[in-house]
Amino acid sequence: MTIEPTIRLQAIEREFTQGNVPMRVLKGITLEVRPGELTLIMGPSGSGKSTLLAAASGLLRPSAGRVEVLGTDLWSLDEGAIDRFRLEHCGFVFQGFNLFAAMTAFEQVVYPLGFTGVSGTAATAAAEEALAAVGMTHRAGLLPMALSGGEKQRVAIARALAKRPRLLFADEPTSALDKTNGEAVVTLLQEAARARGTTVLCVSHDPRLIAHADRVLRIEDGLLTADERPTPSKPILH
Repeated sequence: MTIEPTIRLQAIEREFTQGNVPMRVLKGITLEVRPGELTLIMGPSGSGKSTLLAAASGLLRPSAGRVEVLGTDLWSLDEGAIDRFRLEHCGFVFQGFNLFAAMTAFEQVVYPLGFTGVSGTAATAAAEEALAAVGMTHRAGLLPMALSGGEKQRVAIARALAKRPRLLFADEPTSALDKTNGEAVVTLLQEAARARGTTVLCVSHDPRLIAHADRVLRIEDGLLTADERPTPSKPILH
């Protein structure tokens, strides 16, 4: 049975102006991404990988091309509708964790659920389930200052997963972590894809993640240069 793509990108371009000089960061990228897989976007710094992730997730409008997500022509929507689409369907995990300093781990996860219309006991249950899934139940009452980098990223993943998004976008989620925590985080992303059927699109320059990915897209100088499916193997994070 053919699994329909949840993300379709057609001839995506993005241009920035540096001074008076236009710079093309994305140069006509076309690809499809399917659910239930961890798709890894790799490339050197400045290759356009984070820009591509932003365009696919509704964070950055492309200069040209079409982004179709869950059957919706994303960039034909107005800004308010795009915000609602992200809120309802997307989860995000970033390198810098983006946690609130004055909120406990539990509060970090439960608070955003209110914006999706989930509150009360339903929100509490969803937050507790998400924290349990990332192994953070015993740390739920702690503030970020009391958590390690790996624990902070687990909380960020729990926050993204609590609303059960159909799409999960991760930008360099392991780059600030040591080998053990990095492996734990990428394993959680894998599990989100395989156990929940989530579409997981992850940007990284770290080759250690390849063994964990179902698919690896390579970008250089704004162009898609390779589309690979690594041979399954044991984790190679060192």
